[in-house]
Amino acid sequence: MSNETDQETPATVGGDGDVLKSSSVPVHHQQQHHHHHHHHIMSTSVEEVDEQVLEVTQSTATVSSNSQVQKSYKNLHEFSEEMLETEKAGLVERVYDLERQVLEHKDEIVCLKSTLADVLRRLATIDNSYENSTSGSGRGGTGTPAGVGGGANAGAGALHAVNDNVSGTAQNSLSSKSFRFSRNTLTRLNSTVEEKRFGRVPSRVTSSPSRMKTNLAQKAIHYSNGSLHSDSMSSHSISPAPSPSPRQPNASASVNSHHALLASSGMGKRWSSTGDFISTPGSPSGTGSSGSMSRFSAKSLLNLSGNSSRQGQTHPYVQRKNDDDEYVKLYISGRPIVIHIPEAQLSTYELTKVQPAPNRRLRLDWAYGYRGKDCRSNLYQLPTGEMVYFVAAVVILYNMDEHTQRHYLGHTDDVKSLAVHPNKLLVASGQCGGHEGRDSLPHILIWNSVSLATLNMIGCGEFTGAINCISFSRADSGNILAAIDDSPDKIISIWDWQKKDGGRKITETKCSVDTVVAVEFHPLDKGQIITIGKNHIAFWSLDQHGMLYKRMGVFESFEKPKYVTAISFTQTGDVVTGDSSGNLAVWKRGTNVISRFLKKVHEGPVFTICALRNGGFVTGGKDGLLLLFDDALHMKAEQIVEAHFGAVRVVAQGKGSQLLIGTTKNCILSGDFTLSLVPIVMGHTDILWSLATHPQVAQFVTGGRDRLLQLWDSLSHSVVWSKDIGEPIHSVQISNGGDVIVAGGVGGRWSVFDIVTRELLATYTDGQEVLQCLQFSPDGNLLAVGSKDNCIYIYQCTKVAHRFSKIGKCTGHSSFISHLDWSKDSQILRSNSGDYELLYWNPTLCRQITSQSTVKNLEWATQNCSVSFETIGIWPENFDGTDINSVCKDGEEQFLVCADDFGKIRLFNFPASQPKSLSHSYKGHSSHVTSVQFMHDGVRLLSAGGMDTSVLQWRVV
Repeated sequence: MSNETDQETPATVGGDGDVLKSSSVPVHHQQQHHHHHHHHIMSTSVEEVDEQVLEVTQSTATVSSNSQVQKSYKNLHEFSEEMLETEKAGLVERVYDLERQVLEHKDEIVCLKSTLADVLRRLATIDNSYENSTSGSGRGGTGTPAGVGGGANAGAGALHAVNDNVSGTAQNSLSSKSFRFSRNTLTRLNSTVEEKRFGRVPSRVTSSPSRMKTNLAQKAIHYSNGSLHSDSMSSHSISPAPSPSPRQPNASASVNSHHALLASSGMGKRWSSTGDFISTPGSPSGTGSSGSMSRFSAKSLLNLSGNSSRQGQTHPYVQRKNDDDEYVKLYISGRPIVIHIPEAQLSTYELTKVQPAPNRRLRLDWAYGYRGKDCRSNLYQLPTGEMVYFVAAVVILYNMDEHTQRHYLGHTDDVKSLAVHPNKLLVASGQCGGHEGRDSLPHILIWNSVSLATLNMIGCGEFTGAINCISFSRADSGNILAAIDDSPDKIISIWDWQKKDGGRKITETKCSVDTVVAVEFHPLDKGQIITIGKNHIAFWSLDQHGMLYKRMGVFESFEKPKYVTAISFTQTGDVVTGDSSGNLAVWKRGTNVISRFLKKVHEGPVFTICALRNGGFVTGGKDGLLLLFDDALHMKAEQIVEAHFGAVRVVAQGKGSQLLIGTTKNCILSGDFTLSLVPIVMGHTDILWSLATHPQVAQFVTGGRDRLLQLWDSLSHSVVWSKDIGEPIHSVQISNGGDVIVAGGVGGRWSVFDIVTRELLATYTDGQEVLQCLQFSPDGNLLAVGSKDNCIYIYQCTKVAHRFSKIGKCTGHSSFISHLDWSKDSQILRSNSGDYELLYWNPTLCRQITSQSTVKNLEWATQNCSVSFETIGIWPENFDGTDINSVCKDGEEQFLVCADDFGKIRLFNFPASQPKSLSHSYKGHSSHVTSVQFMHDGVRLLSAGGMDTSVLQWRVV
């Protein structure tokens, strides 16, 4: 086998082409061997390959598994981070949403409580009217005090309960028991709240007078030359249609309400004006008032009896040497003025007699005007449906739906700032410095908008200048108050206003050397305050120890404006500001840097930014545009304010989509972005010099330095028409027929206008000086024109109402003509001048009458002259001759009213010929009162406020 195998080895070809011989092995054996060998090799290779493949597979699987795990971990980590971010964003969103809902619920609760308080006030008023009507019918209409009725006690107690809950002093939830009309329960609640909050318990009607009652009565008395001047009593005003004349209110009702108010520490029955808290019980009503005497009258008698030793002596500034002298000498500014005594009074006239004050009084009926020219943030909508704003020294609460006004009269001079507490019931108002006494120093008053009761006087004697900006804190329910005065350093001060006896100053520091236009607390972050003004926006932090820390706003690459002029907040707490360049900036909550900047939204300064309830904003600017933005500050709509109304000063949201717009020309408009804007309040914008009443209907005309001639309706309390005549107006008068208006200007020119069409009918010129006064004769045939050139020009009226024929010129005064009066028979004219002369004239001859026997017994159709026998008693001791600006009498010659440089109006009996003539004094104006005039019915009185640009309408009650 082996040999055969060796012999049959096949040959192969070598590498060099040589044929090589192999072993000689048989072919079939060779093939079999090759097959077995090949099978062995293949078996071994497959196993190895399988093992290798297995190893590789296992290795690959391991690597793949590790990679997948890592990838899974990475994906899981990224997913978890994404979930956390999403959850965080959602959480923040939910927190903001919860904050918004809480604020909305607070607003709803506040609205409900305010509405309830207003309802209680109205119920108390109705109860008061009912009690007075029953009291009047049972007692013959005398002005005896009435007890405090259940409705009034209910109103007072429930109101205090509301105040206590909403101000944070009592955090318990409101229960139905708190508002049951139970006299005992609510009276106890009232007392508890008062004692807890302000440390006093209101006295009841049957108890002895409280300290507050005594103080109020003492505060209501002003002595001047032995005269008694009681402060005003005024109430809310309801405006009927301009026909017919409204009825007089029941005076005894007013008296009884005042007694109830004092008895409950200012929270009683007739919550309509702060004047109600100053009056006294038992004031005579003027009809059947025998047996009743006001405390003022009693006080005056005590005062006079104390001075009885002076009776029989010569009066300090009025002298009559002998009892048979037919004249007296009135000394004004040291100058003696000889005034002759009418023959009918020669035998009975004595200097020592005292003329009592009138048994009727004045009540503020309506305040015309608004101060938007130089004040900001002074228009708010209250939940009770009233808007609150101010003019002069009066804060007005006006209900547009009912067309009624109520008045807060606690201030002694110009109101400059206003803020509403987060509970929407309390109001803070700041004033500038006044004329007399500690109460005339700059201060802030905190008062209740429903009861009109003053809760606290803040900072009297602490402020250097007027209070320009005030703001209640918002994140802590209004526990503190911020104020900035108009001192050189613009001091910012923080007050705990709830501390009795003037509050507690927490801290103060310098704010800025430049003008500061606003201060606002952050609505969500406690202790965060923002101030804005010239060259600055500052973010303040108030810590728990009462320290203020300041961070200035950083504009970075954005345009830095000269003024930051407006501020508001988004619902998420971001700050939105407007500036003098018309830009809007958004400052991220908690930072002092800008996160968003909108350029040139307005052409010129942005004066106001109003945050709407839906999260949007309304901006208003000097360009007269109102712009509506959504919560993302995308502009949605615009509205234009007509130029004659002025630029937009402030915007407040009214009911629903209604907007209230205060303008720089002292107007208030109402409307929205779909309807046109309607004026609801109009006024003058510069010094108001002249006022005249219509001789037949309830209308009057005014004119001032703003060149506006305006005709008003005193029943509807609205402007009939307004006309710019092109020059300042110093005097106005309506003709006896009521068909034309005569207006005197500054260059000796006077113009005649049609009272219906306001068309200019004619123009006349007399001299080159200011025309101080105009007066038609009672028969309507003559017109006297008093000029600053010391002359009186006399004109004949013709059958054509606007045509006048000049008769001549009366000369003889040594100073400008200040006042004119005609005798009732239209034959004699008398005049006063700037140096207190009293002269008489024959108008048809234009000659002076020097014979006193001819004129001293005359009766006069009007009483415009402040120096006359009938007005001796209006001159207090040490008064300067320029201090009294205007006087007038009513048509029935019962009352005499005078207006002075100190914003006061005084009511006397007519004539006030006794040096000691007692009067009632009323405040409301904050400037020199330039004119007073009775309406044709003798029931209503009008006063013009000079620099405060207001017209106040009073009612004799």
